[in-house]
Amino acid sequence: MLTHSVARDAFRAQLWPIPVTGVVLAVVAGLFLPHLDAGVDGNLPGWLDAVVFSGDPDASRTVLDAVASSLITVTALTFSLTVVTLQLASSQFSPRLLRTFTQDLFVQATLALFLATFTYSLTVLRSVRSSVDGGTAAFVPRIAVTVSFLLALASVIVLVLFLAHLTRQIRVETMLHNVHLDASRTIAANLIRRSDDSVAPPPTPAQSTRVFATESGFLLRVDQRQLVDLADDVDAVIRIDREPGDFLVTGTPLATFWQPGGGCLTEPDVITRVRAGVGEAVHTGPERTAAQDVGHGLRQLTDVVNKALSPGINDPTTAVHALGHISSLLVELTRYQLGPVTLTGAGNVPRVILNRPSFEGHLDASITQPRRYGASDPAVVNSLFRLCEDLAWNSPREHYPVIAHQLERLRASIADESFDDVERSRFAKLHDTVVALLRRP
Repeated sequence: MLTHSVARDAFRAQLWPIPVTGVVLAVVAGLFLPHLDAGVDGNLPGWLDAVVFSGDPDASRTVLDAVASSLITVTALTFSLTVVTLQLASSQFSPRLLRTFTQDLFVQATLALFLATFTYSLTVLRSVRSSVDGGTAAFVPRIAVTVSFLLALASVIVLVLFLAHLTRQIRVETMLHNVHLDASRTIAANLIRRSDDSVAPPPTPAQSTRVFATESGFLLRVDQRQLVDLADDVDAVIRIDREPGDFLVTGTPLATFWQPGGGCLTEPDVITRVRAGVGEAVHTGPERTAAQDVGHGLRQLTDVVNKALSPGINDPTTAVHALGHISSLLVELTRYQLGPVTLTGAGNVPRVILNRPSFEGHLDASITQPRRYGASDPAVVNSLFRLCEDLAWNSPREHYPVIAHQLERLRASIADESFDDVERSRFAKLHDTVVALLRRP
C-alpha cells in the first residue's frame, strides 16, 4: 500500500504525464476514426446520419482548422494562467506550495483535453480529400469531424470550469485546506495509531557499523520491505538515523547496523552488502515530498505563517488561519505513536529501526518561527495560546511537559512586547486556562 502511495505521489507531482497520454490517445483516435468512417460510409442509421457532420471537404477542413487553431491558443492561455498562479503562490504564500499545484488533477486533465483536441483535429485533417486531389474520390470523415466538433464544445465548457477552478485554487483558504488534507493522508499512511501494538526499538550497542550517505539531497522515502529483507538475509539490525525530510550530505552518517545480540558484523562481504543495500533502499531528491515525510505539511503551513508575517506581506489574518490548520494537524498527531518505528522480520524479530520525529520535534518546528515573527501581533499570539489549549485538551499526559515548555516560551516571547492592559489580561487568562488543563487529574 505504501509503495503504491509513493508511486502515485511521484506520478501526480509531474505536470506532463496526463497531457502526453491525452496527445497519444488523440493521435490513435485521429488515425482510427477515418478508417471507421470509410468502412461505414453510406451505411449509417437514419438518426445518426442526420446528426453527424454533413459538409463537403472544404467545409470539413474549415471546421478542423478552426478547432485546431483555436485550441492551441486556448492551451497557451491555460498554461499562462497556470504559470501566473504558480508565481502568485510562490511569492505570496510559500515556494513549497508549488508541488500542490502541479499535483492538481483538474489542471492536468484540462491541459490534456485541450492538447488532445488540437492533436486530434490536425490528425483527422490529413484524411480529408477533395475530388480533385490526384483524381481520387472525395472523402469526408463525417464521424471523425463530428467528434472534433464535440471535443471543441467540451473544451469550451472545461475552459469555463477551469477558470472557476483556478479562481478557487488561488484562494489561501483552499490552499491551506489542500495542504491539510495531504498532510492528513501522509500521517495516516505512515504512522501507527496509539491503540495499536508496536515493538519497542532495541538499544543500539556500543559496537556497531556505520553507513554513510552516497549522495546529497532530501531524504524522500525509505523502501521498508527491502530493508527488512536485507536484514533478515544477513541476520542484522539496521537503524536509519535520518528522518524523511532531512537533507543528506554525501559522506555523512546515514544508518547503523549490528548483530541482533549486539556487536559488529565482521564479514567484509556482508558489510559491503548491507551498505549497498541501504544505499539502494534510501531515496533522495531535490525537494521534500509528502510520500513519507510526516512533517512536510506542517512545514508548508509554517512557511505560510512566516510569509504572512513578513513586512512585505503583513497579512496576520492568513497567519491565524494557517495556525488553525497547524493546530488541527498537531492534535491529529497526538493520536499516533511518534518517534522511532521498529519493523520486524521473520519470526517477529526486530530488524529495522526507522527514525521519526517526536511530538516535541513536530511542535517545536511548527510554532517556534511563528512565535518569534508574530510575538508583537495580538491575533497571532492569541492563536498560539489557543493552539496550546487545543493540544492540552487532546494530548496524552506524556505530552504535557512539552506543551508546558512551549507555553512558557510563548509567555517569555511576549513579555517585552507593547501590548495594552486588556490584551495582556486576555493572554494571562489563556495562559492560566492551559496551565489548569495540564494540571487536571
